[in-house]
Amino acid sequence: MLALTQLEDNPSFGANPVPFVIMMLAGFLIGTAGHLVRSRSLVVLGIGLIALAAFLLPLAANLTQR
Repeated sequence: MLALTQLEDNPSFGANPVPFVIMMLAGFLIGTAGHLVRSRSLVVLGIGLIALAAFLLPLAANLTQR
C-alpha cells in the first residue's frame, strides 16, 4: 500500500490517456465481434487488449521511467 502513495500525480511518461482508451475500445469491439461470430480467439484477443490498455502498459511505462 505504501508504494501506491508514492506514485506521482503527473507522471513523466505523459498523462494523455487517449492511446490507452483507444486500445481499450478496440479490445471491446474485437471481443464483441468474437462473441458475435463465436470465435474464441477473437474474444481472447479482445480481453488481452483490454488488459494491456488498462493495466499492463501504463504500469510498464511508469516503472521504466523511474
